[in-house]
Amino acid sequence: MSDLIVENPRLLILLEHFNLDFVVSDKTVSLLCDENSIPLQLFLLFGNLYNGYQPEVSHIGSPEDIKTIIMFLRNSHIYYKEEKYPEILSYIKQIQDKTHNSEIKLIENFFKDYFTEVLEHLDYEETIAFPYIVNLVEQKGKQVNSDFSANEYREHHTDIETKLTDLKNLLLKHIKISNELPLRRKLFLSLFELDFDLQLHAMIEESILLPIVADIESTMRNE
Repeated sequence: MSDLIVENPRLLILLEHFNLDFVVSDKTVSLLCDENSIPLQLFLLFGNLYNGYQPEVSHIGSPEDIKTIIMFLRNSHIYYKEEKYPEILSYIKQIQDKTHNSEIKLIENFFKDYFTEVLEHLDYEETIAFPYIVNLVEQKGKQVNSDFSANEYREHHTDIETKLTDLKNLLLKHIKISNELPLRRKLFLSLFELDFDLQLHAMIEESILLPIVADIESTMRNE
């Protein structure tokens, strides 16, 4: 596992989302998963996503897989809310303080509005989507919240990704700022890190989790 991390440091955030420590010694991926009760095929699937490959989900779908996926997604929410968004906002404010550029103030307001929408989406997942899926896995279908909608779930993701792209384009193409290159570099890198993880987050939900949920619902309807 350590060699894989050296080849792709982005795997560190993968480990963090799985609640795995970074000190992996000379353990193989298989041993690491076995010691931490992580489904091996699921870990390999997500690891391939972080290495740039498209998901192949044929061996995924057990209750253990689904609960681990939700644990992974919940941890990614913590990463967005408690690390990336405060970090990005801090960089924007520092640039504003140093340059007194009025357009940066507009960027700050844009980002705050965007962050509010993201929080609403994460709250929707935490309070409606994830409990619905957990109850479904535990075969408590009659108790699930009927407000859940897979289509609405997908539309939320599209809005979030589009607005983050708009923000990057504003900073790359339209907002002219003098100097402060190191600070602006940190802002861009943080935005790209967030964008990368959000895209995988959406892919996991839309291409892996939701199809599994749809299969379970179909099976329950036919029983």
